[in-house]
Amino acid sequence: MQKHNFSAGPAILPANVLEQAAHAAVDFNGMGLSIMEISHRSKEFEAVVAEAQQLVRQLSGAGEEYAVLFLSGGASTQFFMAPMNLLDESQTACYVDSGSWAAKAIKEAKLFGNVEVLASSKESNYTYIPKGYTVPTYAKYLHLTSNNTIFGTQLHEWPDTEVPIVSDMSSDMFSRPLEIERFGLIYAGAQKNLGPAGVTLVIVRKDMLGKVSRKLPSMLDYRNHIDNDSMYNTPPVFPIYVLMLTLRWIVAQGGLEAMSVHNAQKAQLIYDEIDANPCFRGTVAEEDRSLMNACFVPVNADHEVHFLEACKAAGIVGIKGHRSVGGFRASIYNAMPKTSVQVLVDVMRDFAQKHG
Repeated sequence: MQKHNFSAGPAILPANVLEQAAHAAVDFNGMGLSIMEISHRSKEFEAVVAEAQQLVRQLSGAGEEYAVLFLSGGASTQFFMAPMNLLDESQTACYVDSGSWAAKAIKEAKLFGNVEVLASSKESNYTYIPKGYTVPTYAKYLHLTSNNTIFGTQLHEWPDTEVPIVSDMSSDMFSRPLEIERFGLIYAGAQKNLGPAGVTLVIVRKDMLGKVSRKLPSMLDYRNHIDNDSMYNTPPVFPIYVLMLTLRWIVAQGGLEAMSVHNAQKAQLIYDEIDANPCFRGTVAEEDRSLMNACFVPVNADHEVHFLEACKAAGIVGIKGHRSVGGFRASIYNAMPKTSVQVLVDVMRDFAQKHG
């Protein structure tokens, strides 16, 4: 039976990407070796990294003023690596607290310089994206979390500011067009939209580096990774390869414009059902609803276990909400087909007929 994977991450991957990755795990490019066995210094893997970098530039519009890196440690490492490289002790960085991961980024940044929290939605359990704040011109950068996986909110318009934006895009990277010129640094754990867990994409404007007075550990200095084409140490070979395959797939689908249309259609399908169905209600402000993670709860709390059973019977997995919100969370990343969203909607409608 086909499974409809609504997991928040590690998340769904395109079927043909999985097929190609499975073949390469046994025999990569006819070499008689697994992709996981070849040297990261080999010309075959250097070609993988080069293509992955080229695809990132093609999709993002990043020119040579930006470096494209594939690093380890997840987005959580970037919470401290970014301010360590960009923020001196006497300087101020501005942050917006829009969710749990944003709060963790704020905590780490305070180790390296002054942090000014411009706005927060914590008091409402992060049910909306803060707006209406002014970004001071003295800020070294403005840090934003573009999509909040746990709470189901997404930033749909970037603030109008000349201050470089640093953004955690782990859960909506390459799901929509990107205004790359507005960003000084973007980082994204791969396991939502880009590939398997184990690699983090970083796009950084090179002229922002080398400005801090502190000494940097070699492994945490972006410049070392730039100088060594992301191979300063042994990189996560297999995750980078699968990321490359996923980027190929995005391009083949029509790029970010096509992804944006596809994702908006899926989101509208499920949000229309949430709003119309008497058994469920959404948890966040409508204008801030995420196109990646649709969070909703049962009107009758006793229905939660029964709805999960109905989902399981339909082959739906990963639908249970995060403990911070409860209820349900349908993660509908790029690779999620509209047909699977329709299966979920049909289950919701059938549940309402029986329990509404």
